[in-house]
Amino acid sequence: MAQIQWYPGHMAKAKREISDKLKVIDIVIELVDARAPYSSKNPMLNDIIKQKPRLIVLTKKDMADDTITQQWLSYYKQNNYYAMSVNLKNFKEYQQIIDQCRYILKEKMAKEQARGIKHRPIRAMVLGIPNVGKSTFINKLASRKATLTGNKPGVTKSQQIIRVAKDFELFDTPGVLWPKFDDERIAKNIALIGSIKQDILPLDDLFIYALNYLSHHYPELLQNRYQLMIDYSNENWLIDAFDHIAKLRKIKPIRGEIDYDRVMQLFFSEINNGTIGSLSWEDPSCVKD
Repeated sequence: MAQIQWYPGHMAKAKREISDKLKVIDIVIELVDARAPYSSKNPMLNDIIKQKPRLIVLTKKDMADDTITQQWLSYYKQNNYYAMSVNLKNFKEYQQIIDQCRYILKEKMAKEQARGIKHRPIRAMVLGIPNVGKSTFINKLASRKATLTGNKPGVTKSQQIIRVAKDFELFDTPGVLWPKFDDERIAKNIALIGSIKQDILPLDDLFIYALNYLSHHYPELLQNRYQLMIDYSNENWLIDAFDHIAKLRKIKPIRGEIDYDRVMQLFFSEINNGTIGSLSWEDPSCVKD
């Protein structure tokens, strides 16, 4: 498979900024989309973060398959990662996030105190690829009378520090993608969760991939939303699916032909925004060593 290149210049800049600022950060909060935690996890960040303490937060858990999300949380625990899941629409995990970061850092902070280092707020860096809910997460966490603390020693003027508790501060960074996708499945998964533009992939291939996946893993969602059941014994099953969705959603034909583009746009939109229902695009069995 040809590698899919997608690396805007601002993301290269963001990578450099992250590397530069890690020295003033105590812990990294890495956000991944609960619907595709493996695909939405930037493998470049491991090399950048190195041994820095980390909390993995699975966002949009309300849009994911809860059974699969629990499998992911178990997987992270078994592999010695700290992880939790959150619902960004009904965010109630403020204190849990802060408490978990304190717990992860308790030994480090105790050692600093024993060496006579003055007590200071924990500083956390929030990282994640585009559209995993980073801005919403920060805004929700910071909504409790948060204050901008401004520039501090060792932090450049472009740096924004947000205090969310008397001993806890957040550092925002841009969303960062990696330079290329060697695995087409990963590219398709993050296109379906909206982290890259869908049109950098052949839309018909993405449509077929999503339709096949839902047919095999979530046939009830296709049935409930589109009254659609895929009959693979019919060689025209794909055209029939296009036609069925077009008629159901009253998408007008163009010069007598099905408007394939509008059908796909509707389908992708309803998948990405959760209208079709809660689903996950991968479980921990997809992880490559």
